[in-house]
Amino acid sequence: MSEMKDLSPDEFGKSMRAHPQAVLLDVRTPEEFEEGHLPGALNIDIRGYDFHEQIETLDNTKAYFVYCRSGGRSTAACKFMVSKGFPEVYNLAGGILAWEGEIE
Repeated sequence: MSEMKDLSPDEFGKSMRAHPQAVLLDVRTPEEFEEGHLPGALNIDIRGYDFHEQIETLDNTKAYFVYCRSGGRSTAACKFMVSKGFPEVYNLAGGILAWEGEIE
């Protein structure tokens, strides 16, 4: 059974580097994404009408590193992905706010 893993910003960065084929997924709105996002991130808005359909088109053999603003939306997105059989799903605990606090 697959499960999501909450990672601190430091763990998130290290794990991402250890998975060079992983997908970085930003589940915030397009407007939030435009204001700033992690390099290389794919934006699929969890509040978008077609979120579930877009997630189901992704390659579920890859590892996914998921984040949002503060961790709530990404937790929901990770749980949905796990329910759809994605075996490796990592959530950025505290979201991009924690990431920016950690790296500044």
